[in-house]
Amino acid sequence: MPLTRRTAILSACGALGLVSAAGVWRVTRTPQTATRPWTLAAKPPTDVRMDAFRHAILAPNPHNRQPWEIRLVGTDEAIITCDLNRRLPETDPFDRQILIGFGGFFELARMAAAERGVRMTIEPFPAGEPAERLDTRPIARLKFVPAPDIAKDPLFQAVLNRRTAKVPYDMARPVNAPEFAALSKLADEKVQITCSEKPGDVPALRDLIWRAWDIEAYTTRTWKESMDLLRVGAAEIDANPDCIPVKGPLFEALSLLGTDSVRTQAVDPASSAFKSTRERYRVMFASTPAFVWLTTDGNSRLEHLATGRSWLRVNLLATQLGLSVQPISQAVQEYPEMKVEFDTVHRLVGAKAGQRVQMLARLGYAAPVEPTPRWPVEAKLKKG
Repeated sequence: MPLTRRTAILSACGALGLVSAAGVWRVTRTPQTATRPWTLAAKPPTDVRMDAFRHAILAPNPHNRQPWEIRLVGTDEAIITCDLNRRLPETDPFDRQILIGFGGFFELARMAAAERGVRMTIEPFPAGEPAERLDTRPIARLKFVPAPDIAKDPLFQAVLNRRTAKVPYDMARPVNAPEFAALSKLADEKVQITCSEKPGDVPALRDLIWRAWDIEAYTTRTWKESMDLLRVGAAEIDANPDCIPVKGPLFEALSLLGTDSVRTQAVDPASSAFKSTRERYRVMFASTPAFVWLTTDGNSRLEHLATGRSWLRVNLLATQLGLSVQPISQAVQEYPEMKVEFDTVHRLVGAKAGQRVQMLARLGYAAPVEPTPRWPVEAKLKKG
């Protein structure tokens, strides 16, 4: 899933010497509203659907696009559609990753409803499955049915603490067999989950994800897709929390001078900003002690949704185990320039003919990171 490229922007323009150090450190604004959805009000909404969805919007999703549209129907149903303007046509040309994000959204909503003694049933694609691209037809119809005896999911307690750790991992602290076993047990009939810290696997995968990152970064149209989502400083992040955020004193100072130059330099391979970004990623990828990947037997739309459910659960269990994860999406993407690396990742993980690696992620231990910005749930409600 391309959630990983957000990290690249954190160092983009790091070499821009446009303001003095004294000037930089006087600018200390921080986003005021962008991460507020992670702090839930003590009293939940009366409507269990709204309670479910205020949790669901916290699901991991590609590039933090938050493409969900929610239409409440009657008193116990909801229709979920995709905001087609929030897709990623260059790096996700078949909307596979966007649909995986919806799978996580549905799973979080289901878990939150169960906390209220309500069963959420999912009817996927009630008006028919999309073909190569998502369209205006619903992704799912959800129904909320009282079920006082429904079991609560133990992973739900990790929801508010889940993060995507886009930082170097502690190479002196290996992931151990019990953690691998626990994550692998999350597999079901649709999605296989595999972890590895083996010397025969990890170095080759580290080399692969670095090559794939380079391909995407040096392919102008795919890299620009990420840079166009860059939001610099607190004001821009608060105004557009479905973004790739960069913040801190330097970026706040730059935001006062205008942010177009930041985006321009970030997309230029000859710039010092681009080069420092590339070096940051090289160091980060080298600091990867283990990997986890999710594989399906085919590549259907239902398997995409199932992958999203499993990916969310991997994230939540990793959080409970004290582990950090970061999806590395480039090598499993379908655009032409990535064909060799796409084939290579399937070979390296031993995928059988017809199987599809849906997710590949770094796994390890890292220092805590902040949550990513989110629109409030009310912003995702659709009338009519």
